Order: sequence, then C-alpha cells, then structure tokens
Amino acid sequence: MTTGALLRRATRGSTALRGGRVRRLTPYQVFGLLFWLLMTLAYWRVPPCCEAGLHAAAVARLRAGLPDPAVSPYVLAQGMLARLTGLTGWQLLRVCGPLNLLVLLTGLGRLVRVLTPRPWAPVLALAFLSVLWGTRPAWGGGSLALLPLTGSLGYPSAFALGLAFWAWALTGARARDLRRVRYVGPSGLRSLSGYAALGLLYGAVALVDPVTGAGAAAGAVAFVAGWQRGWRGAVWGRWALLCAVAAAVLAFGTHARVLSPSPHWPYASYGGPAGLAGRCWLALLGLPALWLRARRAGGPALRGAAGRAAWGDPLVLLFVLECLVLACGRLVGVLGLVLLAPQCALAVELAARRPWSRRRRALGWAAAGGVCLGFLAAQAGAVVPRSVDPVGFVQPPRWPSYDWAARHIGPGEPVITDAYYAVRLLPGYGIELADGHGHRPRVRWLLLTRRERLPAEAVVVDWSRRTGEVLARLTRTGDTTPVPLVTR
Repeated sequence: MTTGALLRRATRGSTALRGGRVRRLTPYQVFGLLFWLLMTLAYWRVPPCCEAGLHAAAVARLRAGLPDPAVSPYVLAQGMLARLTGLTGWQLLRVCGPLNLLVLLTGLGRLVRVLTPRPWAPVLALAFLSVLWGTRPAWGGGSLALLPLTGSLGYPSAFALGLAFWAWALTGARARDLRRVRYVGPSGLRSLSGYAALGLLYGAVALVDPVTGAGAAAGAVAFVAGWQRGWRGAVWGRWALLCAVAAAVLAFGTHARVLSPSPHWPYASYGGPAGLAGRCWLALLGLPALWLRARRAGGPALRGAAGRAAWGDPLVLLFVLECLVLACGRLVGVLGLVLLAPQCALAVELAARRPWSRRRRALGWAAAGGVCLGFLAAQAGAVVPRSVDPVGFVQPPRWPSYDWAARHIGPGEPVITDAYYAVRLLPGYGIELADGHGHRPRVRWLLLTRRERLPAEAVVVDWSRRTGEVLARLTRTGDTTPVPLVTR
C-alpha cells in the first residue's frame, strides 16, 4: 500500500469528501460578522430621526397604492415588499438596515481584495472607514462612520454606497485583468456581457442615489485610467459599452434627474469649512500612504519624478477626482468617497508583512493614535449606550416617537402642525401635512406644541408626556375658515 493511500485513509469525518482541507474563515469574515452584529443592534436601539421620515413616507405612499413617478428602484422595491408583507414604512427601514450593511461590508471586502491580497487589509480598511474621521461628530448618509450609521443604515444612500463598492471592485478586476477567466472572446478579452452588466450596476447606483452615482462614476474613471493597459479598439469598445448601458439606464429613470448643486453654501450643514475639517481631518493621516503609492506607480525609473506615470495608481486618481466632484459639484454627500482613498491606502500600507521600515512604523503609530482619538471623541457613542456611558460620549440623536398620535389619525388624513419633529416624522406614518393658513375643509386634526393655544373649535384627543405636544380634533370640519396656530 502506498503512502498516499495511507494518508487518504487517515482522513475521517466531513473533511474526507474535501480531501482533508478545511476552509478557514478569513480575518475579515470574522471581524466583519462581529461588526455587522454590533452595528445592527446599535441601529435598532436608536429611534428614527432626521431624514428617516421622508424615506418611510415614500414607502407608505407606495404601500397605499399612490403612484410616484420620481421614486427610485430601491424605494419601489420597498413599496412592493410592504404591500406583500403588510409591513409599514418604519418597519421596512428597520429590516433594510442590516441588509444594506451586508451589501456595504461585502462590497468593501471585495474592493480591498482587488487592491491587495493581504488578508488583514480589509480589516484595517473597515476600522479606518468607521473610525478615522474627525474629532467632531458628523451626521448623514454616504459613509461607514459609526455614529452616522446608527441612523442612516436604512437609507437608499447606504445601499447605493455598497453597490458602488461592488462596481469599483468589478471595474478594477477587469481593468487590471488579473483574474483567470474560463471563456474569452476571439481577441482574448472578457465577454461583452460582463461589461454590459457592470454598466447596469452603475446605472442602478445613480438611480438609487444620484449623489453616490456621481461619485461612483468618478471612481470608475479612476480605476480604468489607473490600471487599464493595452488600449486598442476592442478595449475601447468594451468600456464604451459600459458607459452606453449606464446612460441608457439613466435615460429610463426619472429619479436621477433631481441631481443638482445646492444653491446654498455647500458646507453650511457642517458649520463651514472649519466645521467640515473638524469632522474629517483624521482621515488625512492616509495622505502619506497615498504619496507612497503615487511614487511606486511609475516604477523605479520614475519614482522620483512627478510625471504622468506617478498618477497610475487608482487610489490617487480616486482621491483627486472625488475632490473635484466635492468642490465643483458642491455635493457634500460624496465626502465619504473622498476620504475612502486615503483610508484604504493607509490600510493597504499597514497590512504589509513585518519587519517594517522606520517610516511605516511611524505611520502605524500615527494611525493607532488617530483611531483611538476618533473613536473616543466622535464615534464611541454609537456602540456605548447612554445607560452604561462612563464619560459622556457623544450619543446619536434620540427623536420622540409619534406612535401615540398615529393611533388616532388614519393614513392619508391631513393634520396641521408646525412642530419641528412632527413635521419630519409624521409623514412616515402615511399622514399628510396641511397648511393651517389655507382653506382646507378636510382638515380635522391639529398637533399643537406646549406653547400653542387650543382653538375653541377643537377638543383634546391625546398628548405626549415627553414633549408636551397635544393632538386635538376639530369639531367643525365643514367650516372653511382658516385654523391659525396661536402661541400663548
């Protein structure tokens, strides 16, 4: 009996069918699963706030059968799911949050694996993208920062960002052409169907969230210009097919036409340029890693020159192009894509095997300090509940719930209110907001703040113990006299 037969006979159990090889989990799969569980629980414990009412309202309108020609495919799918399952808009936001996070994590892992085969690079990239931002808390979608994720995981922008990561990974794999394919065309290139599908993916990103779509298009240019070699007619035709399919998808979608620069100062929501810098300056620790990649892109011959070969790295091009989109397009929503390039470059640089050079060790210590500072100053409140908070971390906003009012107001019924939270959250219950200064005979509900006086023709139905707001019903709904909201 041969030695090989003895070795094969020694294999027992479930591994016998696989020749004794056990597939082990990668570090990113382990830490990614832990991150998914932690952020899912953090997302579910924070009450809806900010733009959540707008997204829930869109789902509620579709659930009620009200057509909306400007709705995105993402919201349209949510509306269909709501009609099939009976879930409300708020419930679907809770369900879609973990699904969007799964798309984000798998897309980020695939993108970093295209950049480098180092197994710990995706783990470091996840850590830097979620913590390495600034010392002032930021809020809003379009990023993987811990604190914003607790409120924006259910938004379409989170799903679009995950799709953009997948699109960049597939674009980089085709531009670099490092994967072995089973079937190629007569020219030795990949089939046209893959490029057409990739164009469909870019079009879907732009339809789901136009701002993320603009950033995704800039990233596609960066990966193709940085890695594609051997330009000839067949190569040009494949990339032209991708652009044509993406443009065709946009032509059939009306939602992406709402993309326009803000007429206001683009950084007003961040407190001006100084406030914007305070929310993202820690990510600039990755600029030395970008500089090192730019030097290596030209090879040893051009390493010290600042020629065009130094721009042959896709992350360097990605950073430059996304900065142009941010500045020229006044689209603050692409800030997360701007910072992704230095954060990923830093992760790839620090995932190298030891021994490290003195320069890399200094970069590693700076990154470790930045992660600790960013977590404690701005992101810790996302995962540390207020009840066990030892030092008073910045916590996510906790807006009041209006379940107490929605129990009495039917879907589609108009209500008059000027309360800050109510105006933003009541539409999520399918409730219509009405103008109290116009002639609205159908209006029979008022939601008053504690500083507003109850009109004589209204009776109190319910009130909130937390905010002091009062829900009142008008007793004379046939009167066309305007109903003013009088302050005490």
